[in-house]
Amino acid sequence: MLGKSDFPILEFDDDPRALLEPSAVSGRGFDTDRLVITFFPEAVDKLAACGGILPERTIPGENPVTVWRFADRPDVLLTLGQVGCPACAGNLDLFQAMGVRKVMFCGGGGVLDRSIEVGRLLLVEGAVRDEGFSYHYAAPSRVIRTDPAVTDRIARALDADGVPYLRGLTWTTDAVFRETAARIRARRDEGAKIVEMEQAGCIAVARFRGIRYGALIYGGDDLSGDEWSERGWRSREGIRYDLVGLCRKLVGLL
Repeated sequence: MLGKSDFPILEFDDDPRALLEPSAVSGRGFDTDRLVITFFPEAVDKLAACGGILPERTIPGENPVTVWRFADRPDVLLTLGQVGCPACAGNLDLFQAMGVRKVMFCGGGGVLDRSIEVGRLLLVEGAVRDEGFSYHYAAPSRVIRTDPAVTDRIARALDADGVPYLRGLTWTTDAVFRETAARIRARRDEGAKIVEMEQAGCIAVARFRGIRYGALIYGGDDLSGDEWSERGWRSREGIRYDLVGLCRKLVGLL
């Protein structure tokens, strides 16, 4: 039933059916249910160049999406995420229609606390919903949380491997150029450690569609001070490449 509100974005409809379902446009399904979504194109290029991944297929459309398969883990697929919830989480909904049920996400985000050094991993427990996409998949709330059982399973695996990490919230926003000082302080005060553009939407789709979903975001640029600091976060190719490999392992445990 469609709720009523003064604001259209808050009128959540709990009807699970839509006029256009992802199954209508998804095409044939995959023969595996495991997928890694990464935002590290240079890691994908390196894996492709050395034969670490093999092309699975390209899903056509106005923004074609290429899916790869790990050569030594053929039960795990890999794709590059697209920026923002409508693109990235929208594709996740498409992937679930193709049989994907277990997903690890790895990307980077701006830190809201400068003590979080470049490369420190955040195991996402939820996201502050400062965007619009997630409100079409989950009733209005300030925060949307990952499945705690899935998140705890990832944490146990990281602990067993001795991988250092933080746990906590992200702040998901659509507007990268409207991260004002007041908003940054407010989000940090309510517990967000990193700002990014996809997690609220991906978590909402995962909860709506029954996907076992986990995300690791590494600390990148710094938004905690009086001025933005890039900190050379996109040049940390070793961290980014290793994180893809880590998520390949973790998605097999979900």
